[in-house]
Amino acid sequence: MQHGPAVRRRKLGAELRALRTSAGLTSGEAALLVGWHQSKVSRIETGTSGVKPADVRLLLDAYGVTDSQLRELLLVLAGSDDSGGRHHWWHAYRGVLPPTYRDFISLESQAGAMRTLETTVVPGLLQTPEYARAVTRAAVEGLPEDRLDTLVEVRLARQDVLRADPPLKLSAVLDEAVLRREVGGTGVMARQLERLVEAARLPQVRLQVLPFAAGAHIGVTGPFVIFSFSSTSDLDVVVLDHLTSSLYLERKEDLQAYTEAFNALQIHALSPEDSLDFIAGTAAGA
Repeated sequence: MQHGPAVRRRKLGAELRALRTSAGLTSGEAALLVGWHQSKVSRIETGTSGVKPADVRLLLDAYGVTDSQLRELLLVLAGSDDSGGRHHWWHAYRGVLPPTYRDFISLESQAGAMRTLETTVVPGLLQTPEYARAVTRAAVEGLPEDRLDTLVEVRLARQDVLRADPPLKLSAVLDEAVLRREVGGTGVMARQLERLVEAARLPQVRLQVLPFAAGAHIGVTGPFVIFSFSSTSDLDVVVLDHLTSSLYLERKEDLQAYTEAFNALQIHALSPEDSLDFIAGTAAGA
């Protein structure tokens, strides 16, 4: 269990090592191609040292990697501000967002799919502006209004991944408590439930409700997110959110455990169709 940057270095190094091997090169031969010492290649591949995005580009060119999606993802893992000439919007908020939040957004922006269990609040990608404001204000007491405005702005900007081409595929299981907890007042909650109904009808969103009647379930230990990447499953990661930081799980056994847990939650939850009716009924006061 590690913080995001360490996981990203290790994942980046492992992927670069796999690409080098596929290119039929030893670490020494790769070093000669880019004009480095062999030890630098080894340190990068083991994740013991960071690597600049420019160095990643050199290695990818040396290995003949032309897949633009894979190149961009690896550059993001290297902390690139500019992958393929496209500036990542969240860097404009570098002075406001903590590193762990920027790290989460960078993974979210490059993932092909996201599976999430939420037990307390509506997922950030589906929040209305008013709900996002109420949640943020409650989470960070005494927050100045201008900073609150900025954090809500960031939350809404993140939602663009659902409208991208191709869009992020979002599968979310929501505990019934998410729907029952009145955040921001009756009016704010009513609009938020309407937003969930709208989102549930999107082809890229699969929304399921885990009703109280389901009893105790494997998700009682807390919410989690699983990011999956279309370029390579080796970069998949589980994110656990805490009050002051986020923790990342990258081991195959961890990924398998959380994937099986999510699959079990989907089985015990209402179907997407019944969930839509359940949310609509909750919104109507049923």
